[in-house]
Amino acid sequence: MIRIKGVYKAFGLTICSDIHLPELPVVENHQMKEDIFIQKADLTALWNETGINGRFIAKNNQVIFKVQDTAIFCIEKGTKIIVSALQDASEDKIRLFILGTCMGIILMQRGTLPLHGSTIAVNGKAYAFIGESGAGKSTVASAFIKEGYPLLTDDVIAVSLANDERIPYVIPSYPQQKLWLESLEQLSMDADGYNPLFERETKYAIPVCSAYCSEQLPLAGIFELVKTENESVEICELNKLKQFQKLYAHTFRHLLIPRLGLLEWHFNSAAEILKHLNFYQIKRPVKGFTAHIIVSNILQHIRMGEERWNRF
Repeated sequence: MIRIKGVYKAFGLTICSDIHLPELPVVENHQMKEDIFIQKADLTALWNETGINGRFIAKNNQVIFKVQDTAIFCIEKGTKIIVSALQDASEDKIRLFILGTCMGIILMQRGTLPLHGSTIAVNGKAYAFIGESGAGKSTVASAFIKEGYPLLTDDVIAVSLANDERIPYVIPSYPQQKLWLESLEQLSMDADGYNPLFERETKYAIPVCSAYCSEQLPLAGIFELVKTENESVEICELNKLKQFQKLYAHTFRHLLIPRLGLLEWHFNSAAEILKHLNFYQIKRPVKGFTAHIIVSNILQHIRMGEERWNRF
């Protein structure tokens, strides 16, 4: 039986957890039905039975993976996360994988598309920044926050089509960002005021409670960030084929999609999403800090898009 440490809200889901999750908003006076259960259990035997053919083992709507010196994780049917902590494991690191990889898999199992990136609210609509690790997604989102635009989600973007019109909506995650020390310094933020994600890590957990949008919003645009040797920031709209390719490549843990039998689901979801938004690529210089320039250029493209829309 699950030993409840708390009931939380994230990604529009009610989470009943055996593990304390201080990053998440707490559900007070809990009366609603739980969507997800997180519990502790010994998964050693189950992991040893799998044959360990690669890091992720996916079968029968179940995914099992092991993080060295941390834990074995099992995600089942979009409703359960089981955690088997290894000896002397960091609780901070365990939570990092629960709220990242495990939640990304849970969302896929529940039919919600998880993208890897950050999302900001502008004029009642959501705009997503995707890209490879280190591309600057969270940094650009933080620069938007500095300009007064609230955050919807960081790291995992939950995109839902669960409405009659099949319009893509971004479901808010929880009020926290993850930023590298270099980005904190460039944004004039003192690292001493924040906690590293786990020991010896130079990436920090940044609470954004006062700059957080807790309302799901329609997804109106996607911007892929790419580092180049160019000396200036460039923005271009991608053609439809590249849009499909990019959406697949930047789906959180996309290598699991075929192994979970979700290729058709992903293609159909991507097709619906791409009907309703503009998709751009932003090429930014490897050297120098350009987040504020990127913010200015994105806002200009958003205004131009709204003006075009208003003409019809």
